[in-house]
Amino acid sequence: MDLFEKLLSDRGPLGKHSSIAHGYFAFPKLEGEIAPRMKFRGKEMLVWSLNNYLGLANHPEVRQADEEGTKEYGLAYPMGARMMSGNSNLIEQLEDELSEFVGKEDTMLLNYGYQGIMSVIDALLTRHDVAIYDSESHACIVDGVRLHQGKRFVFAHNDMNGLRKQLERATKLVGESQGSILVITEGVFGMAGDMGKLKEIVALKKEFNFRLMIDDAHGFGTMGKTGAGAGEEQGVQDEIDIYFSTFAKSMACIGAFISSKEQVIEYLRYNTRSQIFAKTLPMPFVVGLRKRLELLKKHPEMKENLWKVATAFQKGLRDRGFNIGRTESVVTPVILSGNESEAAQLTIDLRENYGIFCSIVVYPVVPKDILMLRIIPTAVHTIDDVNYTLKAFEEIAYKLKNKMYVKSLSNISV
Repeated sequence: MDLFEKLLSDRGPLGKHSSIAHGYFAFPKLEGEIAPRMKFRGKEMLVWSLNNYLGLANHPEVRQADEEGTKEYGLAYPMGARMMSGNSNLIEQLEDELSEFVGKEDTMLLNYGYQGIMSVIDALLTRHDVAIYDSESHACIVDGVRLHQGKRFVFAHNDMNGLRKQLERATKLVGESQGSILVITEGVFGMAGDMGKLKEIVALKKEFNFRLMIDDAHGFGTMGKTGAGAGEEQGVQDEIDIYFSTFAKSMACIGAFISSKEQVIEYLRYNTRSQIFAKTLPMPFVVGLRKRLELLKKHPEMKENLWKVATAFQKGLRDRGFNIGRTESVVTPVILSGNESEAAQLTIDLRENYGIFCSIVVYPVVPKDILMLRIIPTAVHTIDDVNYTLKAFEEIAYKLKNKMYVKSLSNISV
């Protein structure tokens, strides 16, 4: 079969709805300054879908730093890959500041989070090593272990008995091949909002020889006394061997970083292909990131306000009988029963009649006949925003329960 014919005959579980979804359910365009209220198709929306946890995206000091960094350096400098011609003192200063903040010896700045962690996993493991990862790990981790040419084992989400069994399997394998074991999980799982069982995983080090890597994209800046993440929250930050986070969530920017022991980071600098063969972060991002980190450390009230909003939202949902699953973080899933067409009608109702924009998740991300509204609170939302949304959710839940959203997908137009 011709390659293009094959693509057109099977557009994938999401792509098959592109004729209906594009521009509204998928690839929507939010316009205006990043804030709780933005424009969608010319209408003002109360937005609960932006990864701007601490409200830094439009903080005046951040905007000033971004502007000054661009004015001084432009978007080209430093030109080239980090190893060849793209290094700078400011990059190294940012790395030192991140190391101190997360309590690790050294840090490597990454030009992009998704490809960064994939490439780090690839660099860490040889075909003799075994990767063990949580079944609900983010796609970047799954794709990273797919690059791995050795064995990879998955354990059921946060199932420590399952992890133990995989560690037993892996221990036998590496004993024969002189390989090593890397366990990978998340600090905060971005869809359900629960934390990885880091304390329990660390405890297994007493029985098994492995290293622990976590992706703390949703924990960095939101969890722990200082905001250093889920490891700090659970009191095991020192036991995390390799700490990764993106800047796309609490820092409202682009890029990522990986922190570990000095010798490990030195190894990664010379072996992580996505950094060796790709341009480093442009300097305005580095300047802006340093300002964001400074504000994160100096203003704990940002995290406190984030939690105030999230706690009020989650309590309000529980009090009204909504299922918000197992969240332990500010990530707030609202789990409802319904099919794809009901999900589409519900989304249209929320946007057109209530002026609320939030992400809706359907199969294959969640099981069939389940739909999930994924709420991302921020420090710049208000309790009035929460109360308005709670009232709207009560009304749409009533409509969903009474089959008022039943309509064929083919009959939906937006």
